[in-house]
Amino acid sequence: MVSGMGKRADVDAIVVGGGLMGAATAWALAGRGRSVVLMEAHEFGHKGGSSHGSARIFRRAYPDPMYVKLTGKAGELWRELEHQTGEQLLTLTGGLDHGASRGPKALTDVLKASRVQAELLDQTEAQARWPGMVFDGPVMFHPEAGVIDAERAVHAMIKQARADGALVRENAPVHKIELADDLAWVHTREESWTATTVVSAAGAWTTDLLAGLVTLPPLRVTQESVFHFGLADPSVEWPTFIYRDGVAGNVTFYGVPAGRDGGRPGVIKIGEHENGTVTTADTRTGTIDPAARQRVVDYVTKRLPGLEAGPFNEASCLYTWTQSEDWVLDRYGNIVVCSPCSGHGAKFAPLVGQLTADLATGERLETPLAKRFSLRTHLH
Repeated sequence: MVSGMGKRADVDAIVVGGGLMGAATAWALAGRGRSVVLMEAHEFGHKGGSSHGSARIFRRAYPDPMYVKLTGKAGELWRELEHQTGEQLLTLTGGLDHGASRGPKALTDVLKASRVQAELLDQTEAQARWPGMVFDGPVMFHPEAGVIDAERAVHAMIKQARADGALVRENAPVHKIELADDLAWVHTREESWTATTVVSAAGAWTTDLLAGLVTLPPLRVTQESVFHFGLADPSVEWPTFIYRDGVAGNVTFYGVPAGRDGGRPGVIKIGEHENGTVTTADTRTGTIDPAARQRVVDYVTKRLPGLEAGPFNEASCLYTWTQSEDWVLDRYGNIVVCSPCSGHGAKFAPLVGQLTADLATGERLETPLAKRFSLRTHLH
């Protein structure tokens, strides 16, 4: 610990990590007139973490009404960001949920109870509407689902944060954080800053960044594989979809129109929500797991005849998991911890930024959120 006696903070907040959550936090803080520095270890939009690419799924479909409510707030903030920056970031395609273990009827009931439009279709109706897919039971469709362009979103948030006065640093890895009585010191190789609050939005780097500073719950980092399949008929527009059948290891498969990531028009990105290879942010190989590839190919062959037989492109990204798959979003002294989002946080990014800004400015989250996302809850 260093002495902070008599020193005035350089800025109100320093945000470490310039992916979706960090960029969103900087945007939120700067928009409130707070002085903020955003520090990213690599270039903005880099492919080493969890916030790159043109295709992240947006959906309202959660079995938990709390998350359904949060998706609605996030959707409003995506539109606000689009209005401020002139960028198209969220494209609605509609979304499907099916498979016995996905619980389409229960999801329909939750969405309707939350006043979100949804309809439950039988197998025949769904097959007629989406002939490129194979269904074996009821299917839930909700129109407020679609695709988030994560890479453009990061740059849009940073652009607006800068316009509101934020300072940004890329290729500036933080190698040390020190705490004084009332200040936090953040050091890179080139410079040091002080702030009243440091926000850790470091994703897969969280454990290393906060070692010795914050008692964190167990966080598991995995490298997840995704695969791009061409549409047999590229003129057909597909919705996003999630399928979980309760067999073959109870794996959840998802699909989303790939946008630029696909490398050509008419491409669907397919991935698994589980089964990634355990790794760390700095030791990931980027090598695609052959077993994951085979599981996805088998799924596509059986369930998605509207796609070409094999993937022509593939990539990987990182998930940072909590044991419950709820987020960590809490304040511990001078440090705010956010962004371990278990692979389902991208859709919420602008809302997470606002909630993190609340914590950074000394406000409290609503009681249900504070209890659900607190460090204490994750540790016990």
